[in-house]
Amino acid sequence: MSKEAGKSQSQTSSTEAVNEQPELSTRQPAGSTLLPGSTIGILGGGQLGRMMANAGSAMGYRFIALDPTPDAPTGQVAEQIVAAYDNREAARELAERSDVITYEFENVDADVAAMLMNESYVPQGSELLYTTQHRLREKRAIEAAGVRVAPYSEIRSVEELHEAVARFGTPCVLKTAMGGYDGKGQWVIRSKDEIPEAYETLARAGVQLVLEQFIRFEKELSIIAARSPQGEIKVFPVAENIHVDNILHLSIVPARISENVQREAEQLAKQITEGLGVVGLIAVELFYTADGELFVNELAPRPHNSGHYTMEACRTSQFEQHIRAICNLPLGDTTLMSPVVMVNVLGQHVEPLLALLARRDETAERLKVAPKVHLYGKKDAVHKRKMGHVNVLAPDIDAALSWIKETTIWKV
Repeated sequence: MSKEAGKSQSQTSSTEAVNEQPELSTRQPAGSTLLPGSTIGILGGGQLGRMMANAGSAMGYRFIALDPTPDAPTGQVAEQIVAAYDNREAARELAERSDVITYEFENVDADVAAMLMNESYVPQGSELLYTTQHRLREKRAIEAAGVRVAPYSEIRSVEELHEAVARFGTPCVLKTAMGGYDGKGQWVIRSKDEIPEAYETLARAGVQLVLEQFIRFEKELSIIAARSPQGEIKVFPVAENIHVDNILHLSIVPARISENVQREAEQLAKQITEGLGVVGLIAVELFYTADGELFVNELAPRPHNSGHYTMEACRTSQFEQHIRAICNLPLGDTTLMSPVVMVNVLGQHVEPLLALLARRDETAERLKVAPKVHLYGKKDAVHKRKMGHVNVLAPDIDAALSWIKETTIWKV
């Protein structure tokens, strides 16, 4: 199919969807297997959907995404319905044209996901989405699975905030229960004097607030697990994550932790995956303290930035694994084949990275590393916007970190 023909088909307007009003029925019974040749619908058209479509297309699946931004990253490699996430008519069109539906980020409309559960095949369901969209619901679900989270308190007034801060001490972190990511929707309270301003600033959003006790962690870790409808579970190696300005900068694998901590993280991930009835991927973000304790910070029921290293470093990437899980295929081998450091490419890094790509990389040759560049096709390279990532395969972690430092692209 030509690019022009594909665009005319894929850039379907919501008005057309309203007029068609397709008759819907559940396409697949729960637990059925969807073989290559099937069409996978994605709620969301960002970079995660793009990489999902690239991995699944190599297996023979077709893809169509629903996203409000014309020519979204996923729309460049798959068909796209251009409409708002809460547009029910567009969602019904997505269902009509798909054999299975997944989502690439958790802030899609939960009501739409619930509707699709009744009218199409969404193996991940809407309940997990509903849970992980809200920090209080998420924390309670994690605790119900028998896993520890940092001490927290629901905040409904500035008086309750004063009481909770006195109980937890400072610093502590006030967060909106919904909508925050990459440091947005949160305030680190470092003194009691900040309480009124912190409450007023975040309470304006009209959502519930939660105060978390500050965990003095030694490392931030994450682990990604996959589960199929038939109950098979596999986990990827633990990643050690370094953030800058609340945005993920590096994921280091293997993480610089003991084998015992690795095994404990794997067990926690399996408990959460089983306890929440996950289908597909779930990323579990963890704090590791100097006392050797692990606390769960957040969950993400989808492919995750800290799992991008799997694309070249593991026998199966997180994106292929997600496809395998939602289609109920046997899960792939998650063995790590090479030490790797994933470094995010933000808007300010794009120009120097492109300049590096255009010339011989003598630093990589000297250090014997293999940088694998992934750019997401976003139009505007805005400062601090995630534009891509580089997986630096190396004989050891130190060599990969040296390449990142010596390129001088990531001056942080």
